[in-house]
Amino acid sequence: MKKSGILNPFLLYEIASLGHRDVFVIADAGLPIPEEVTRIDLSLVPGIPRFLDVLEAVLKEVVVEKAVLAREIIDRSPRMYEEIVKLLKELQEIDPGKDIVFVDHEVFKRDYVNKARFVVRTGEFTPYSNIALVSGVPF
Repeated sequence: MKKSGILNPFLLYEIASLGHRDVFVIADAGLPIPEEVTRIDLSLVPGIPRFLDVLEAVLKEVVVEKAVLAREIIDRSPRMYEEIVKLLKELQEIDPGKDIVFVDHEVFKRDYVNKARFVVRTGEFTPYSNIALVSGVPF
């Protein structure tokens, strides 16, 4: 039995299958996920698991070269936005001015969620707590 890191076998499989520049999404409980996109549903009850806990666990497992957020998060959920940027900087050395892209929420859904390799659904109820991550390489 695995004793640390991500334990969910479905999430582990998808992470291990990522290639350079593949896009995947970590989502709040309300983000619509198309049927044709692989869904890893971790939600249990409202707020569990928290978006930030899932994001942190994933960022410890994957190399990320770019992140995409809906620009609405800045005004609608500023604390969540600040925590996301903090985790990206600490765990991936992401430069917010260069490596974080902002798009309208409708564009996020159309261009990132619809084309993602997979979406991880959390129990988060904070509006616009969604992120598309572009996988990188460790060298």
